[in-house]
Amino acid sequence: MFLLSLLYLILTIIRPQDYMAALAGIPLLSVTLGMAAFCWLISSAKTFAAPQFLILPAFLMTLMLSEVFNHWTGGALEQLSSFGPTMIIFFVLAAAIAHSRNRVPVTFAVIALCSMVLALHSVDQKQYGVGWTGMGMIEDGRVQYVGIFNDPNDLGLLFVTALPMTVFLSAGGGFLRRIFWLAGAALLLYGIYLTNSRGALLAVLVVGGIYIWYRRGMMTAGALSVVGLIVMQMLSSRMSELDSDEESANGRVDAWYEGLHMFLSQPVFGVGAGNFTDYNYLTAHNSFVLVLAETGIVGFTLWLAFVGYGFWMMVAVLRHKPALTAGDDEQATEWAMEKRLAMTLLLSLFGMFAAAFFLSRSYIVLIYLEAALVVGYYIGARRRYPGLPSLSLSDSWWRWIPISIGSVVLLFIIVTLLLHTS
Repeated sequence: MFLLSLLYLILTIIRPQDYMAALAGIPLLSVTLGMAAFCWLISSAKTFAAPQFLILPAFLMTLMLSEVFNHWTGGALEQLSSFGPTMIIFFVLAAAIAHSRNRVPVTFAVIALCSMVLALHSVDQKQYGVGWTGMGMIEDGRVQYVGIFNDPNDLGLLFVTALPMTVFLSAGGGFLRRIFWLAGAALLLYGIYLTNSRGALLAVLVVGGIYIWYRRGMMTAGALSVVGLIVMQMLSSRMSELDSDEESANGRVDAWYEGLHMFLSQPVFGVGAGNFTDYNYLTAHNSFVLVLAETGIVGFTLWLAFVGYGFWMMVAVLRHKPALTAGDDEQATEWAMEKRLAMTLLLSLFGMFAAAFFLSRSYIVLIYLEAALVVGYYIGARRRYPGLPSLSLSDSWWRWIPISIGSVVLLFIIVTLLLHTS
């Protein structure tokens, strides 16, 4: 089950089926997912010990209902066929990861190596104009890949997500291993630079800022973040145009405004999943606004809870103080590893959703693969350290209602301020 999950991960990121003629027409992803799901069904390792296992099916049902309530019953089946596989791989990968802590760094390595392959493709594309996939750069000279990464912003999101994992892998081991993974981290940073994605560049600042805040405090993190922003504005032409008056930024703010008004027009189930561009010529350019507009307060609350529990889990590990035997170095080392894994996953989450804040990527499989990794790790951590909170949905579901309402209010405030300063 775990090996099939990793194969699915590799096919999802590297996507040889999208550019190799010999693989054209072969449903590699579907076959791999089917085999992994079958192994999960017959496995005794199945687990549902996290709120996300209930929230995700409820979110899928909301996607389907959003179409039905907007008078397109056929759209419900379309949502089932498009988002259903994402839900399945989430269940499978989370269960596989929960089985052993050792599987977490292995998955880090797979994600990091696949991302490095795409970064090398970006370097090849920048040098020759066309990468080995046959994909060229977009008109403004930014790199792209095939399939779900055919947008520079999606490529940047992947690189930012993989960056903390690559840095984690560089620690420990021999000199050559450290050099290899540090070189990989540098390659991913260069790949982010080649995408020239403002969202990805800002996400790098967020990841760095959160880590420095954790290690050195808020003042140091704030000061270094300002320095980092200045450096990025010097390196990137698009970062130097980071202003609400700039045409691209202005279009995004207008799209956010339209999305919020779509929500006001259909506040319960939204205008229907995938229907945003039926009401606005641009997509939302914000994963939070997209969910709110298309699935209403019901879908937004579920999605926010799904995402939020992942952050909550990693913070719970970092704040936990297990009862360790005094003088037992092995126990202390084991707990230090748990905290490193949790910190890496937390930074990866921050990077992913900082980038996703400027992209309409609420439903892409990468988000749910990352969530499966987080959930699987936390379930395993609770088995090793029963003192960690269970985060039962029955005990904490009510929290997400005021959080959801407060988030909607915050989005309205942000958009209002941006509109008045443009």
